[in-house]
Amino acid sequence: MEKLTCFLAILATCYASPQDLSGKMFTFPAETNTAHVRLIPTRGNFSAVTVCLRYFTDLTRNQALFSLATPSHSNGFLLFKANTGGQLTIGLQNQDVVFRELLDEQNSWVSVCGTWESGSGLAQPWINGKPGSRKQGPSSVLGGSPIIIVGQEQDSFGGGFDAGQSFVGLLADVHMWNHVLSYCEITRFANNDNFTPGNILNWRALEFNSVGNVVVENRTPEYCF
Repeated sequence: MEKLTCFLAILATCYASPQDLSGKMFTFPAETNTAHVRLIPTRGNFSAVTVCLRYFTDLTRNQALFSLATPSHSNGFLLFKANTGGQLTIGLQNQDVVFRELLDEQNSWVSVCGTWESGSGLAQPWINGKPGSRKQGPSSVLGGSPIIIVGQEQDSFGGGFDAGQSFVGLLADVHMWNHVLSYCEITRFANNDNFTPGNILNWRALEFNSVGNVVVENRTPEYCF
């Protein structure tokens, strides 16, 4: 009976029902090499990607905002904020595409999106709805079954965490699409204005598993009326 109970508990963890996290956030209160949230995508194999999220932190060191790994690429699609102010790296199939002189704020909610498509190989960041430059990335499909994690960077498939690259702060509104969003769609996300949620990851219907010191709590409104 005890073995059956454990087995059922594992199944419940692995196949948690999607949750509507509207008005919620993940709080990562401490620097660790363990605390993270695994996000379960609806599918894999991507010829294009858009990832958008909002974060709040006071850190100025390197930290991972979003980490997608496949068996062949630990940095399949990575959003990585560098300790150099205004620098964001989009990691694509283990290739770093670096963007500089972007808007950089601490102790404030920041909207960030990263896009890439394999046809041209072009990647682009967006901070608070404002586009960065477009730069060359890989022009091959991102294949394989992905593991998606926030709170840590994967240096190996599903692991290899380094506390010095962990995210410390607040994270919300994580969405992922298997196509490149238009300028207007990204602007609507940045303004939280009736945007279409992600079809790969949807914050309003998110399947996830949290590990370690992560708190799911209500997001404090930016304005009181």
